[in-house]
Amino acid sequence: MTKILFMGRKKVAAKCLRWLHSLPEVEIVATVTDSHLEGSVTAVLSAELGIPLLDYDSAMERAFELDIDLGISVLYWRKLKGALLFPQSKHGCVNFHPALLPQYKGCAGYNLAIMDGLSQWGSTCHYVDEEIDTGGILDVQKFNVDSDFETALSLEAKTLNVMEQQFRRVIQAILASPNGRLSVSPNIGGKYVSRFQMEELKQILPGEDPDRKSRAFWFPPYCGAWVEVNGQRVNVIPDCVLRAMGDPTATSLFADPCVGKI
Repeated sequence: MTKILFMGRKKVAAKCLRWLHSLPEVEIVATVTDSHLEGSVTAVLSAELGIPLLDYDSAMERAFELDIDLGISVLYWRKLKGALLFPQSKHGCVNFHPALLPQYKGCAGYNLAIMDGLSQWGSTCHYVDEEIDTGGILDVQKFNVDSDFETALSLEAKTLNVMEQQFRRVIQAILASPNGRLSVSPNIGGKYVSRFQMEELKQILPGEDPDRKSRAFWFPPYCGAWVEVNGQRVNVIPDCVLRAMGDPTATSLFADPCVGKI
């Protein structure tokens, strides 16, 4: 029996958790998620399945006590470190990152894919180490995109669909590995973008293509591309329109100038 700590958020994490729970060779010891937020689908499913919920600090404190064989992160929003890397465990800790590695680390993957005019995008599974998105790469699943038409919202939907398929395939490979850790590809180079830097990228600067920039940051109800007019920030799409078009079930984690939290 493989003992797992599952960390994740959004609907894709809940789908992965439900599938993982169906495996007879797996015991999900606990779930760490955005359980403090109203409407957290992962928290709701964990309760439905009878899986204990832990917050980040409790998971850190109990990581060694729980005797975990494998830590899994699916879009979990906090940086994993120390005991949550499970350095002494059989399988370590893996993360599913909604972007191509090693090229696109941190935030703004969907946005940069469109701004950079890419013809392929993908989801990456990698081992977690002390830095963000720098551990050895286990798997990259690519798919074709048309960045002349994609929006950040449409690209997320396609990426998370691919990620769900990738999750099943990679986790099955990990569980079937008699020797624990799998071989990896190096995760060297690329560009790391912080949350703050992603917000700065939303400004449409002179010489930039406003259509491409607007599509790159189209993700209602959250603030998108903006221009500076007479020293003031003006959103390309008014925030009231973005709020009206957003998913009312979306959970909120980070401050956003349009909607308060995202």
